[in-house]
Amino acid sequence: QVQLVESGGGLVQPGGSLRLSCAASGSIFSINGMGWYRQAPGKQRELVASITNSGRTNYADSVVGRFTISRDNAKNTVYLQMNSLKSEDTSVYYCNARIRRSGSYVYTDYWGQGTQVTVSA
Repeated sequence: QVQLVESGGGLVQPGGSLRLSCAASGSIFSINGMGWYRQAPGKQRELVASITNSGRTNYADSVVGRFTISRDNAKNTVYLQMNSLKSEDTSVYYCNARIRRSGSYVYTDYWGQGTQVTVSA
């Protein structure tokens, strides 16, 4: 019973900001890496940002300097702060986490349900 629940998406004007949240819950033993992906209509899913359990981050070139990924390990939650949003950022955003379930010996990828981010004037 592991779930990732996303929140924070919506409609915002160009130049505006949004913060996405993704909370993992269930019978979790530990969480390794977490990240955010996005997929726009007609395009392939792409990695936006990722973060290790120790706080090391990676970003897509298109969002460097504008987006910040962070996590709260005590809450099993990953965040994506999005500033200076552009129309090109419009997409469905999915969170991802590599989770070892209680009683499991391996890590498995889990995905959130997706949240729509629309940047439009």
